[in-house]
Amino acid sequence: MNLHDIEIFISQYTPIQQALAATTFTWFLTALGASFVFFFKTMNRQFFDGMLGFTGGVMIAASYWSLLAPAIEISPISNPGVPNWFPAAVGFLSGALFLYGLDKVMPHLHINFEKEEQEGIKTNWNRTILLVLAITLHNIPEGLAVGVAFGAVAHGVEGANLGAAIALAIGIGLQNFPEGIAVAMPLRRSGVSRLKSFWYGQLSAVVEPIAGVLGALAVVYAMPVLPYALAFAAGAMIYVVIEEVVPETQRDRFTDSSTIGFILGFIVMMVLDVALG
Repeated sequence: MNLHDIEIFISQYTPIQQALAATTFTWFLTALGASFVFFFKTMNRQFFDGMLGFTGGVMIAASYWSLLAPAIEISPISNPGVPNWFPAAVGFLSGALFLYGLDKVMPHLHINFEKEEQEGIKTNWNRTILLVLAITLHNIPEGLAVGVAFGAVAHGVEGANLGAAIALAIGIGLQNFPEGIAVAMPLRRSGVSRLKSFWYGQLSAVVEPIAGVLGALAVVYAMPVLPYALAFAAGAMIYVVIEEVVPETQRDRFTDSSTIGFILGFIVMMVLDVALG
């Protein structure tokens, strides 16, 4: 089955169903990554930092090729009379501010940080819950991005096509795999059972199908919102990369590995989008 056959098969379903299926796929890959705790108790820190870097590279590339560039291209059609850059700029800023607000309110703990370095409203919640909430912050804009991409296809405008939406879902899914490992493995290393470590690892991505469906609904029924929504998802993802993913990769001596991982993630997402989109 080639890409054309896949697109024909997927096109039989509504954009909402497509978004749900795609974000369920990205959740599944998170769960697949979390399942590594059934086979390993620890993971090489250098490899771990490289995977986190890969995650950041995918998110940065997706933010431009899959979200910002289409937002600018679609703007004259969905918002005639408005400067092309305006929806992208407003949406991008709004997405970053939305994640900034969540970051300040939601209690969470970055993966390689100590318990006393938790962010958000101070609580006595244990490390497990705080780690899960940190990855959940990553997954909200990722699910939203995939949902908006599939919702955009419903309008049939140039710059929004099924191949690009599929490429984005594949890219987000690929970087979700190490995120599942990133949550589950530290929990297992700290003494949490294999089953609980897996459960919490996959739980962090449950929010993606919810965000995906909401994103698709928003743009399917409100065409003028489309470029704003695409840029909103991009701004939210960039905020996550700079505020969380990058600092997490700089806590040890393997910064070169995380940088190479970032470059590889960027290339993979760029190739996926250009080849499939």
